[in-house]
Amino acid sequence: MTDEFREAHAKRLLKDELFTEAFDVLRKELMNRWEASGSTEVEARESIWLAMRLLDKIYGHITSIVETGRMSKILEKQHPHI
Repeated sequence: MTDEFREAHAKRLLKDELFTEAFDVLRKELMNRWEASGSTEVEARESIWLAMRLLDKIYGHITSIVETGRMSKILEKQHPHI
């Protein structure tokens, strides 16, 4: 898979309403579960925290693919012989 293809695919994902809705719904659902958890439900809260971090990491990874592609294009324009 080429870098250009990865960037284009990542852009499509980030613009896809269903994809972004899924992240938003999951994030809200996890927050609701965390807020509803009792003070003795330490393992449940830790599990929810981990799920939220993983959700952020997945979204961040896809975003970084787009950003890396942008930076590559800027560098190519500024330094075409490198």
